[in-house]
Amino acid sequence: MRYFSRDGLTFDLDDSAGDDAADVTDGQEVVVLLHGWPQDRRAWRGITPALAEAGLRVLAPDLRGYSPGARPPRASDYVIGESVADVIALADAVGAQRVHVVGHDWGGALAWTVASRHPDRVASLTVLSTPHPTAMAWAFKHGDQARRSAYMAFFALPFVPAALFRRLTRPFLVRTGLPQDLAQQYADRMAQPGAAQASLNWYRAALPLKHMVAERVRGSKSPARPERVRTAADVVPTTFVWGSRDAALGRAAAERTGVVVRRAAEKAGVDPGAAYRFVEVSAGHWLPEKRPQEVTEAILSRVRSASS
Repeated sequence: MRYFSRDGLTFDLDDSAGDDAADVTDGQEVVVLLHGWPQDRRAWRGITPALAEAGLRVLAPDLRGYSPGARPPRASDYVIGESVADVIALADAVGAQRVHVVGHDWGGALAWTVASRHPDRVASLTVLSTPHPTAMAWAFKHGDQARRSAYMAFFALPFVPAALFRRLTRPFLVRTGLPQDLAQQYADRMAQPGAAQASLNWYRAALPLKHMVAERVRGSKSPARPERVRTAADVVPTTFVWGSRDAALGRAAAERTGVVVRRAAEKAGVDPGAAYRFVEVSAGHWLPEKRPQEVTEAILSRVRSASS
């Protein structure tokens, strides 16, 4: 498969099975890799070969806003539930009842949500950089995450950020640690008509959620709260990989993620040691591109333990 479709949108896709394998056969395990901002599916190309060599079918889509055929115009088209449905549609397209989900940055936020809303479809979860949503809300109050996340309000402005990032994407990404060749590739994508605006719609759609997070920090109930884990079947085996030099996502939220996931596992009667693993690496934000070996090892370890 090179494309999949949902609701009139067509998504570009890297599929390690090649052009002739449209469906899962012989019980092959499937891994879905979800990139962040302003990446695309090329972020995973240092990781995919090792996963495929291990016998996994690896699917790496360009998410909504990044695929030229999947750039709806309204910010409301980018609410997290729409992207969750995109991931489930991809699993359906290859005939996979359950998939191993991996996500980084916004793809990490998406991965947490897919596992929360569809635990029956997720065999394991590996999240890079992005803490659990509940841990993020906690760190807004108890840590420095509010300061670290302040840039999101700027990114959510209607037009100015897109105009700036069309011109400044490459130097910005290089300054934050990306290799120059990848920074140029991502910058070229942002220069495509509508691409920068569409990718920033992820932030604009999240603005209501930020208000809900603020309400939750103040103690009120929020409809943004992730679905509760009620039974052992709701517990998805999870690995969280975090770079200790990540400027946007700090230690308070990273360490709180373990508290949140382990506590949920305990309440469901699941061994928290089997349900959660935390991997800290001495690195910044761009883990798929800069630390592919550590990321690959974390994914394979989680997939194997979930499949045994």
